[in-house]
Amino acid sequence: MTESERRRLAAELLVIRASGTLSDDQRRYPRWELPNPELRRLLREGVGGVILLGGSAAELSLRTRELQAWADQPLLLCADVEEGVGQRFEGASWLAPPLSLGRLHGREPQRAEELAERYGRCIGREARAVGLNWVLAPVVDVNNNPANPVINVRAWGEDPATVSTLATAFLRGAAAEGVLCCAKHFPGHGDTDQDSHLELPRLSHDRPRLDAVELPPFRALISAGVPAVMTAHLLLPALDQERPATLSAAVLTDLLRLDLGFSGLVVTDALVMEGITAHWPAGEAAVLALEAGADLVLMPADADAAIEAISAALESGRLPLERLEASRQRRRQALAQLPNHPVERDDANPLGWLSNGPQACDRTLAVELIETGLERQGVVQPLEGVRVLLRIDGGPGSVLLPPTAPALSRPAARGWPLTVLDGVSPTPWSGDPAEPLALERLGAERLLLLLFIRGNPFRGSMASCEPWAAVIEQLQRAGRLAALGVLGSPYVWDELRPLLDPGVAAVYSPAQTPLAQQLVLEALESPARPQPATSRSSASAFTD
Repeated sequence: MTESERRRLAAELLVIRASGTLSDDQRRYPRWELPNPELRRLLREGVGGVILLGGSAAELSLRTRELQAWADQPLLLCADVEEGVGQRFEGASWLAPPLSLGRLHGREPQRAEELAERYGRCIGREARAVGLNWVLAPVVDVNNNPANPVINVRAWGEDPATVSTLATAFLRGAAAEGVLCCAKHFPGHGDTDQDSHLELPRLSHDRPRLDAVELPPFRALISAGVPAVMTAHLLLPALDQERPATLSAAVLTDLLRLDLGFSGLVVTDALVMEGITAHWPAGEAAVLALEAGADLVLMPADADAAIEAISAALESGRLPLERLEASRQRRRQALAQLPNHPVERDDANPLGWLSNGPQACDRTLAVELIETGLERQGVVQPLEGVRVLLRIDGGPGSVLLPPTAPALSRPAARGWPLTVLDGVSPTPWSGDPAEPLALERLGAERLLLLLFIRGNPFRGSMASCEPWAAVIEQLQRAGRLAALGVLGSPYVWDELRPLLDPGVAAVYSPAQTPLAQQLVLEALESPARPQPATSRSSASAFTD
């Protein structure tokens, strides 16, 4: 095998990161998103896949065609669209997070399963419309640890049976629309209290416990024909005392391939995460992952270094040619599963039906998911003369708070003063555990408290040290809590709701999207109306 052939084989097993925008100047994360000249070069050298983030759905439709034109082979084009294509690309559907259906499953299992399949259909349909052929979902981690900073509402449930049922329904829906899916994060990232984006978590469970809790959803998805499984950057000493799952043959080959019988694509989680980069250089991490049994290397910290290292390992015999040829074949077999006919596109209207936003059925689904997940308590009273205290990661610059977001526009329209906390600023805190808010800095009005808190990569644990229970008690003692809205983590809601006085209106939504903001604020101002969840028109659902 020539050096050129070795490099070509190595490149085909990489999935590199790119912005969904066309211009390099628009890149949101230039640290990870390669500029166009490098993308073009690497694709011509044979890189086999691209993961995308950022921009609008309309622009992504052009971007995916551009990337494919730069390559001389079919590409895997993927994105982390676990909660809808609109979660990452503006203009498409952004749905309530999966855990909302996990909570519904305990009350109405048949309805939850039906909604999960529609959820998968929505994502699959819109993914294909914008040129994506690989959806990096579903998350099949069992989120049985409320302190989990990174999985949280991304999971489909808190027990293996619920996750297995709903994730399988999601897979049915997405696969029916002609896209590949990916079960993640193997062998299970649900019972951790550390974020593998920032460190290497340690999971001290033995094999019987893994068989009882973490592995059943993966078994279910494998039985259902999921084409790909993504690894977790976790250290499991019961299986491998030295290397995390992503780099462990005991996990990827012995457990996943041999014990669970998975024959599809094994893809690493992003190798730029600190759980890997803090311990191994880019080239060595890529070689170790392939050596352990992975087929595809996702987001190596340095693509050129990964290609060089894999090629050298092939030349030395450290990575057998037969082993990597098998990975290449699995990649090509996955692509061969895709429909031969692409979504019809008109150059004058490249998005087709998505050019005017989501289809009516998907708008209805987005509303139904949020309304189904809403939980209320207390007595709704007129909100007059209040100040809004809004806590959200990223502050007003967050993707959840564009200028038209109801959490901003509705208070402005009513003349309510607004104070936004970004999860970092210490401005409102007094330092007193009993009286944590410095109320004198927040005027004299009663407060409408809106908390956007959920597990998020890189910052999901920041809210865990914020004293919201003490804040609730402080505001009620002072007679200044007008109402409470919690958007995101059910664990925050479950902690705070028992503390509320009966007369205080409170609403919970698993979703944090602008649509969810609107429905939460409506619920805080209006008594519950007995109506079917799908009776609201799509027009009223998307306007303030």
